[in-house]
Amino acid sequence: MTLLIIIIILALAFDFINGFHDAANSIATVVTTKVLSPLQAVLWAAAFNFIAFFIAKYIIGEFGIANTVAKTVIEQYITLPIVLSGLVAAIMWNLFTWWFGIPSSSSHTLIGGFAGAAIAANGFQTIHGSTILLIASFIVLAPLIGMIGGNVITLLTMHLVKKIKPSKAEKWFKRLQLISSAALSIGHGLNDSQKVMGIIAITLISVQGEMDLPYWMQLNDFSQFKSRDTFDWIPFACFTVIGIGTLSGGWKIIKTMGNKITKITCFEGFCAQTSAALTLFLTEILKVPVSTTHVITGSIMGVGATKRLSAVRWGVTRQLLTAWLLTIPVSALLAAGTYGIVKLLT
Repeated sequence: MTLLIIIIILALAFDFINGFHDAANSIATVVTTKVLSPLQAVLWAAAFNFIAFFIAKYIIGEFGIANTVAKTVIEQYITLPIVLSGLVAAIMWNLFTWWFGIPSSSSHTLIGGFAGAAIAANGFQTIHGSTILLIASFIVLAPLIGMIGGNVITLLTMHLVKKIKPSKAEKWFKRLQLISSAALSIGHGLNDSQKVMGIIAITLISVQGEMDLPYWMQLNDFSQFKSRDTFDWIPFACFTVIGIGTLSGGWKIIKTMGNKITKITCFEGFCAQTSAALTLFLTEILKVPVSTTHVITGSIMGVGATKRLSAVRWGVTRQLLTAWLLTIPVSALLAAGTYGIVKLLT
């Protein structure tokens, strides 16, 4: 029981780190364009991270991404040491990339860690290969969708406002950027909070029958999230903690996301955030966990490319892509090593 509580605490700790690691995704453009101060921006983003819980619960009516994440490892192979090792590895990689200001994917860190620990324990037969391949494919697809969306939305918006005075348009886009930033923060909350939900839920499901758990922890399958409000504590805790993490900010990554990829104006910030938000809403419908980092980066690139291809700093983009591709295998290796240490100590 003690190990189970430690795992839940670590999962929420990862959720908090995810919040401050990915805060820059939601607020980088709105801060860079000086629509909001950094403090105002994180308050704005954190509020909408939390509001996403009510949208998932009462409007969407399910937590599909959480279910997908839980299917990364075949249920019968899931043990507490495996989950513990995966979380420790994911936290290590997230802190490392945050410290060096690398906008990597918290999503793929968590999935890589979870799968890596399971493989170290019982081999490749422990993982759902098709689920991992689907998630991994969105390392490329998510930023590509964001890039295309950013390009199309920019061109369309330019056509709609071409007859409006630049000074008047600038005022409009400052206000519109607040809406697009809120939408992006909702998408961030919907997508990223559910990943930790999936880990906590599958951990509770895996220990049923092995432990004498209190009623509020007796989770047998994901359908109980719909039928019993008893388990609202899991999504409520995850959405709350990621919001608190966002309040802690992510200032190192803001520098990369704000202006290192391409110069951003209010108009461009609005287009990039709108594209990223729509991409996240699409992946919510598809129940695919994606990286908010990947999506907003692709969207910013798409917006920048409408001016000219040279407006995008492709050298920075290549560095980001390298970090993204390394995330799953490095996290998996870290988790495998951590699992070895955990087994020695237990």
